[in-house]
Amino acid sequence: MEAIFKAQRLFFLSQQTKPFEFRYQQLENLRNAIMKHQDDILKALQKDLHKSTFEAYATEIGYTLKSIRFVQKRLKSWMKTKKVKTPSFQLLTSSYIQPEPKGQVLLIGPFNYPFQLVIEPLIGAMAAGNTVMIKPSEFTPSVANVIEKIISETFDENYIKVFQGGVEVNQALLELPFNHIFFTGSTKVGQIIYELASKKLIPVTLELGGKSPTIIDETANLKVTARRIIYGKFLNAGQTCIAPDYVYVHKLIQKPFEKILLETLAEFYPDYESMTHIVSDQHVERLKKLIDKKKVIHGGNITDKHIEPIILSNVTWKDAVMQDEIFGPILPILTFETLDEVIDVLQNKDQPLALYMFSNNKKNIKRVFNELSFGNGAINDTIMQVVNPHLPFGGIGMSGFGQYHGKASFDVFSHMKTYINHSVKLDPPIAYPPYTKKKEQFIKKVLK
Repeated sequence: MEAIFKAQRLFFLSQQTKPFEFRYQQLENLRNAIMKHQDDILKALQKDLHKSTFEAYATEIGYTLKSIRFVQKRLKSWMKTKKVKTPSFQLLTSSYIQPEPKGQVLLIGPFNYPFQLVIEPLIGAMAAGNTVMIKPSEFTPSVANVIEKIISETFDENYIKVFQGGVEVNQALLELPFNHIFFTGSTKVGQIIYELASKKLIPVTLELGGKSPTIIDETANLKVTARRIIYGKFLNAGQTCIAPDYVYVHKLIQKPFEKILLETLAEFYPDYESMTHIVSDQHVERLKKLIDKKKVIHGGNITDKHIEPIILSNVTWKDAVMQDEIFGPILPILTFETLDEVIDVLQNKDQPLALYMFSNNKKNIKRVFNELSFGNGAINDTIMQVVNPHLPFGGIGMSGFGQYHGKASFDVFSHMKTYINHSVKLDPPIAYPPYTKKKEQFIKKVLK
């Protein structure tokens, strides 16, 4: 590991990763490799998570292919040194911002979207001109093997290298003096990584999670609301960091909403065989402990790693399911009488990664989006904000920090180096000692 790290350092210092032509071609090589191994990726996702081919392609393969094309079309513009304005008192001076790669990057991926959430930050790191070490999740070994195969066949290990293993591999990698660490996963592990990185003053991006609320007021279109919540919640069996964690519904519409919700569930999932599975027995056992059988109004069947969608009604903040992020196919429903009540409660909770609001009341929407803090969100939809590459994606507070996607991916792995160019044709003595009263009067006129 240390030998590869040193070799990557030498390769980076050789300046080979910096030209546009190199970066563009390497992204093209990555795209071609993904296309070549599509079937391998689909089979691995089926084996590890029982993902359907539609869901696997849409959220893992197609997503990354589209992202590569988006970046390639704009990369030359992003890389350009940009001239910016200079204050008038800095005579004959020009000012510039020059993006440069940070250097050596470590990417640590999660299990829920084990391909996409490794490749997406990799695209940004490559576009920015860095060398990369990758640690995929040990919970999805089939996907990790495919990622390693793609990377080893396509790139020299002095440029990009995959390391597989458990906690001990993470610990060893975190001993190395990277220039940036990008982690996607749980808040608990993120805190450990942040602490270790801080000892070497390594900048980090943490894409974490939290309890993302969905607020439904009495003006919402219940049929559309139910469809979009079910889609966002049960995609990937709820193992999505921006999935609706719970629903806050106005008391006046609780019963009709629950009725339509159950009807829509039956429509969307006439059987549950095609649903993604929970990643491990350990996670299944954790989810079982969150289910209060007295509050279940739908579902509850659990077979190995397959959990039928579960709806809980009349939930309160004292219930076990409301203590931590669920990260599974369990949807708790809470009720409220006034929007003031919801805002007051959520202002005193950790800032979530996402927030969703279903309403046709512009005043209510404005209040929620102005008064509550969250990483990203949507009005009358769920999770689709992540699809737009023009929107930076990231959390705030306990849900993480740092943003990526689109240009934000290029920016997070780049250092924005700034400098000025001052002509030598004119060199007025006003700024130099000795300082006189006349010079002092002049500087007070200029700098005010």
